[in-house]
Amino acid sequence: MNFILFDDETRTCLLPFTFTRPVAGIRIGILTIAEKWEKHLSSSLSFLTGKFLREKFPFEPADENIIINGSILPDTKLVAEILHLKNNEKLVKEHVLIAARVSKDQLSIFESTGNLEAQSSKQYAAELFKINFNWDIFTFNERALNDDYQLLTKGRKSMPLSKTNHVNGVENIFVEEGAVVECAMLNATKGVIYISRNAEIMEGSMIRGPFALGEHSQVKMGSKIYGATTIGPHCKTGGEINNSVLFAYTNKAHEGYLGNSVIGEWCNLGADSNNSNLKNNYSSVKVWNYRDESFMNTGLVHCGLMMGDHSKCSINTMFNTGTVVGVSANIFGSGFPRNFVPSFSWGGAAGFTTYVTKKAFETAKLVMGRRNIEFDEVEASILEHIFEETKKWRKD
Repeated sequence: MNFILFDDETRTCLLPFTFTRPVAGIRIGILTIAEKWEKHLSSSLSFLTGKFLREKFPFEPADENIIINGSILPDTKLVAEILHLKNNEKLVKEHVLIAARVSKDQLSIFESTGNLEAQSSKQYAAELFKINFNWDIFTFNERALNDDYQLLTKGRKSMPLSKTNHVNGVENIFVEEGAVVECAMLNATKGVIYISRNAEIMEGSMIRGPFALGEHSQVKMGSKIYGATTIGPHCKTGGEINNSVLFAYTNKAHEGYLGNSVIGEWCNLGADSNNSNLKNNYSSVKVWNYRDESFMNTGLVHCGLMMGDHSKCSINTMFNTGTVVGVSANIFGSGFPRNFVPSFSWGGAAGFTTYVTKKAFETAKLVMGRRNIEFDEVEASILEHIFEETKKWRKD
């Protein structure tokens, strides 16, 4: 069977992260949503997402297809229900389309209209694990971490930890081959800890689960990390981090606080940068919502920084509670910048100008080249599209 993950209407509420990836490309827990579905289905899959993303994230229809909502996280029961769908049957929960089994012609209609009204409908009775807003990524990260830990460790044996470490709850820790952990304090009594292949936790680091460290990522000396936190692949982290998710290829390598936050790929937080995650009056935090083009009440008392791919900030940058930073922003200077920074903005509290694509691309090329990844025409085309799409929010 051909499996396709589609973006639903929550895509705009998951910006800025879905500017540069399908909804299913979001990392929550240890894996991205797409990686979770691949593991559960034991199959590769493709994406029905924005056309400007399809060269990087292909859409591959077949004569018979199962389409799956990319904002929904899988579990064994849900996967079984989906695999038992009949031809022309869709699985729903109230108003949410979960999945459907469709022909190539039906898929074409769905692609152009989002309509599957002709199909018979089957109600899903169990709980649905779905993300709808960008703050859901850190809010539900503990649950996703626990689910992924069970999925990835089943039938496998952890590598042993060095005796130089101080460890509590070793039965809840899994270490992959090639990982290096020396002279660290690991407490897995409050949540699982997963350390991926060729990752490193340096001396003096203190880590409380639930926590995941991606492949080739690094926790620098003396770091303090509280759960539920995910550091994706190829990241460098340091300082103090609490209940945050870093997607991949991102650095927060120095002192400074990051809490209740989500950081995309190819970002860099300068030394001693800090974010607020709690308002002085303890009221719930409002966050910029791209769908409504206004600030939305999250209902959360703790909510920090949402930063899209390729954005950077200089040393000693201060982010206010519930700040949203778009794609390819460059932030510097004293004081608090505004709590919504549009994509391709250059500046800080004193004001912003447009970060022109030529300069932004020069930086991206250098940053990605350091990791032996080419900044190619596909990447440039995606960012060009985002630059045009986000013009209305920039004020020179």
